[in-house]
Amino acid sequence: MRVDPTEQPILPPSAVAAPPAPIAPTGRAYVQLVIVLGALIGLGPLTIDMYLPALPALQDDLGVTESATQLTLTGMLAGLAVGQLIIGPISDSVGRRRPLLIGISVHVLASVLCLLAPGIVTLTAARVIQGFAGAALGVSAMATVRDLFSGVAAARVLSRLMLVMGAAPVLAPTLGGLVLEWTNWRGIFAVLGAAGVVLVTVAFFGLKETLPVSRRRSLRLRSTLRTYGTLLRDVPFVALILVAGTMMSAMFAYVSGSSFVLQDVYGLSERAFAIVFGVNALGIIVFTQLNPVLLKRYAPQQILGVATVLAAASAAVLVTAAITEVGGLATILPPLAMIIASCGLALPNTPALALSRHGEAAGTAAAMLGCVQFGIGAVVAPLVGAFANGTAVPMAMVMLVVTSTAAVIVHTVVRRAYA
Repeated sequence: MRVDPTEQPILPPSAVAAPPAPIAPTGRAYVQLVIVLGALIGLGPLTIDMYLPALPALQDDLGVTESATQLTLTGMLAGLAVGQLIIGPISDSVGRRRPLLIGISVHVLASVLCLLAPGIVTLTAARVIQGFAGAALGVSAMATVRDLFSGVAAARVLSRLMLVMGAAPVLAPTLGGLVLEWTNWRGIFAVLGAAGVVLVTVAFFGLKETLPVSRRRSLRLRSTLRTYGTLLRDVPFVALILVAGTMMSAMFAYVSGSSFVLQDVYGLSERAFAIVFGVNALGIIVFTQLNPVLLKRYAPQQILGVATVLAAASAAVLVTAAITEVGGLATILPPLAMIIASCGLALPNTPALALSRHGEAAGTAAAMLGCVQFGIGAVVAPLVGAFANGTAVPMAMVMLVVTSTAAVIVHTVVRRAYA
């Protein structure tokens, strides 16, 4: 169905209108905003995935088990998920800028603590703090977009940000590998700390407060719980954040399982694996930048519907290829690339739709969105390794389940809500 995005809002007529937003930036100010927010939002994925290539060396250096080493990753994701639930309401009360600057500063201190950690317990605790602090970046960036934009305009901005959010988890392990060529695993945290110092400077000078005092909300516990209750009673909103979580978990499944599948099962060298990783990163980049073009003709919910079906269909092909082993690697790579690329269409439109429903509590809504994304990802990613059997089937099955779930939710709840 052809639509005119300038006339058709994302919200259904029954939705409650949000308070008037500040004037959205244009021209050079718009470009500056996108660059600053993109840089800030990219620190989270880099912090999660950049040190993955160093896990074996970290395990040997600290003399711990593989499961203990994996806890440093789980701790980071847990900090991100829980931190967003706390920081979201705070940002609705005191504004976006202050939590953001404090969050980056604490992230720098946590990176230094990781760098100097004498053992696995200290490192895991520092990773939890790192995740908690990093939550401020995601919440503040998403809420800032909602403060300034709504509807299709928000979806366009988020497409630019998802260029970073989508590509960073895919490219981060490669970047970590490059760092390991001239230092050890501790050096990765030195790089993350340095990046935090740069970003806190960029945010201080390049990002203004976007939440006027007149639109701020009470930080009392009862008020916060009431806001969360309102969000949870909004069925389309809950459906959208579940779609965001399941599609993001497809990315986590890929990041956690592709190294084993492509190198150990199909025999790719480290260099060939890096090339495949790069091609898939290019795919998600292309699709995120295709999204603003599609938004000129189609509504976000329409694009989301096609993206989730495309991802689920590709995952079904991937499962079939993994089980039958017909064609080997040649039949594995195309559907795998298409699943990742489809995330480039799904991930920008999902938060645009979800946050547009609750502009009056954008920080809290963004917190729930981020918590579900990282929470589901933290649960799903280990399943690939838990069911490892020497084939690509576990990774393919996990991706099929999560993408199919997303497609069902979109076509039974989301599309009906925006019909």
